Amino acid sequence: MSQGQPRRPQAGQEAVTYGDIFQVSGELASKPVAPKDAAAAQAAESIVLGQTQKGGPAAVMQSAADMNVRRGVLGPDDVTEATREHGVSISQDDVGGHRVITECVAGEVVGRYAVAGEEGPAAPPLSALNPISMTIGQALESVALSAGVKPVDESDAAAIQAVESRATGRNQVIPGGVASEAQSAAKHNARTMAEDKKIKLRDVLAGATWKLPDDRAVTKEDADAAVGAEIRNKADMSTYPGGVAESMVAAARLNQQQQ
Repeated sequence: MSQGQPRRPQAGQEAVTYGDIFQVSGELASKPVAPKDAAAAQAAESIVLGQTQKGGPAAVMQSAADMNVRRGVLGPDDVTEATREHGVSISQDDVGGHRVITECVAGEVVGRYAVAGEEGPAAPPLSALNPISMTIGQALESVALSAGVKPVDESDAAAIQAVESRATGRNQVIPGGVASEAQSAAKHNARTMAEDKKIKLRDVLAGATWKLPDDRAVTKEDADAAVGAEIRNKADMSTYPGGVAESMVAAARLNQQQQ
């Protein structure tokens, strides 16, 4: 647990444990659900799936953590040791045209469900409490999962260029790089009427980590640059759900939580 001192629990008030809300066994089952555990699960769902799932594991964890804080058995900055060490992860498999999502806390499965959608690349596990911070390349790759079927447009290309420049420290677009691919895709899509002929975000951002000559952890400044570039190039001045800007914001928030 963190060093913050929780309030003295009231008589008869017991902590809500993982075993109370999930079918888990072993050490995790007896551990109280902590606020930082829930925050990590929410960040992981936002990055991989584009949003926190209504009624999903992260939402259930948040309700349990809130109750533990209200009861005074945990403080708002507490984290379960098992979760700190082993992380929160999300992975997916493609089964019959559906994405089957598996969410784990400290290696224990806390949720498995299907999400309808076009078949896409398999998702690597995402450790939301991994001591290694999420990089710009990894955040771009997560967009291939959260918004991969979206055709690339000028706002996407601008946001990708903004974060590539911040990752590499170069103001110019790198030939053959991810921003260059995004710009070419946006121009192609602007001239293409048939939706099935348009280049999608997943086509451009798959393997983004390897396309960047330099990479580093996402910061709030990186996220702000992505948001600014994306909204400046959209008529409604908004970000796309699960798109480049929102994924950078989620990654920056996740990295701040690990500090």
